[in-house]
Amino acid sequence: MKIRQAVWQALEGGKRPFLDLMIVSLILLNVVALVAGSTRSVHERYGGFLDLFEIFSIAVFSLEYLARIWACIADPRYHRSVLGRLKFAVTPMALLDLAAVLPFFLAFVVDLRFLRTLRLLRAVRVAKLTRYFHSLKLFREVLVSRKEELVLTTSVMLLLLVMASCLIFEIEGEAQPNQFPDIPSAMWWSVATMTTVGYGDVYPITAAGKFFGSFVALLGIGFFALPAGILGSGFVDAIKGHKAALERCPHCGGLLGEEGSGVSRQGTKGAKDQE
Repeated sequence: MKIRQAVWQALEGGKRPFLDLMIVSLILLNVVALVAGSTRSVHERYGGFLDLFEIFSIAVFSLEYLARIWACIADPRYHRSVLGRLKFAVTPMALLDLAAVLPFFLAFVVDLRFLRTLRLLRAVRVAKLTRYFHSLKLFREVLVSRKEELVLTTSVMLLLLVMASCLIFEIEGEAQPNQFPDIPSAMWWSVATMTTVGYGDVYPITAAGKFFGSFVALLGIGFFALPAGILGSGFVDAIKGHKAALERCPHCGGLLGEEGSGVSRQGTKGAKDQE
């Protein structure tokens, strides 16, 4: 149990900065290897080395994942031997750890035509950095805390996308049967217009279509700004919450320096001076 507790603290408690630095460095090197390996000249010259580095990385990430599964029952949340490990295995971060190594092993059992796609999934490993960087953890917390608002705005945007595609199909379908042959094809124009990208490959030519396109573009600016505002307010609240937690008295739980709390900043300073 002492060994299991030590392993769990090293992996989850952040008490081994050297281990964290090694994993972070390995993740970043995997991203570099993935990008460099996509270049034909690099792959032809260093393909063997990149394959060996991939095997080494998979071995390290697999051992890390298995160690977490083995040691997780040291945490009171996962104290049961079997059910606790199953509960831990379905947590988002554990699933992310599994996704980082699973494509390598799936490549041995799937069709070779799928192999290239599975190898590209190695980019998922960069998401493992959320374990080791406070800013990425903060981003994850904001996404979780604002998930209802984000789901609502996403649903509204999808509804607007479908409605815009249906209407532009009715307006431009007869005038441009090749550009707007059906509603799914019209969705490409709706996405490009709502995001104000405007590639220019598909555009309305009728007066009604141009008027409707202008309306959709203006409406899209407002709706696509909503998620940014939601995430911005979420970051502000999360940062304030972290600062408030750091300023709380460890004894009474009150905010330091606040009237009515058990300890104030001046009181703490005075106590230190007396000591």
